[in-house]
Amino acid sequence: MVTRPTRPWRTPARTSASPDPASRRDAPVGTAQPESPAKVRGGLEQRLNALRAGVLGANDGIVSTAAVVVGIAGATTTTGAIAVAGVAAAIGGAVSMALGEYVSVSSQRDSEVHLIESERRALAADRDAQLQGVARLYEERGISPDTARRVAEELFARDALDAVVRARHTIDADDVASPWHAALASFLAFALGALLPLAAILLPPTDVRVPVTFAVTLAALALTGAVAAGIGGGSRRRAAVRVVVGGTVALVVTYGIGLLLGTTGLV
Repeated sequence: MVTRPTRPWRTPARTSASPDPASRRDAPVGTAQPESPAKVRGGLEQRLNALRAGVLGANDGIVSTAAVVVGIAGATTTTGAIAVAGVAAAIGGAVSMALGEYVSVSSQRDSEVHLIESERRALAADRDAQLQGVARLYEERGISPDTARRVAEELFARDALDAVVRARHTIDADDVASPWHAALASFLAFALGALLPLAAILLPPTDVRVPVTFAVTLAALALTGAVAAGIGGGSRRRAAVRVVVGGTVALVVTYGIGLLLGTTGLV
């Protein structure tokens, strides 16, 4: 799951009011220092992004697995065939989601690490030039030259590398995304979502399993759509309607194809 880094243009206003670095050095040993507002905000934003990605992964597991089992149920009433197809779809989809997330986040991580190392070398070569560059970036965002210089100096006194990569690349140098965490989260989210349609198709009696699966799947999609929209600040009702309509189309199409194949004797 891809995280969004803390927006650097919000940092100067908060940082300019932060305590002087010397006062922090004079604090008694062992005294806990409060986290900066930027760190707190960034951590919360990352957790919300992870939660939203997990909800969307579960949504994918629900709709894709439901479409498979409903399609098979349209072609045959054999519980074994439906179970095998459903389990295969759930495992294959979860692995595919995890692999795709791993590749995507690995590429992002490689890019971020490359940028961080480039800025580290530039700092080692000419620290003052980098400080002036960061100050100019804040000037371009509307801060007066004197204040921009003071903000840049305070940020450099705390962590020069972090100041540079945040200002230039909107990257948190201490929190580069982990592809393994993203892959595991995607796998678990998809697998958990897939369990719902599997249970809905296998547990009820044969004559009602398809309607039950339709009802359970669409209700779950409405819930996940609303939750994802709520996390992102969008309209919950609009998001729920979108995913329910999309899920309905997927289920109707796959069930219709299953019925067609079953009645024509092709399967």
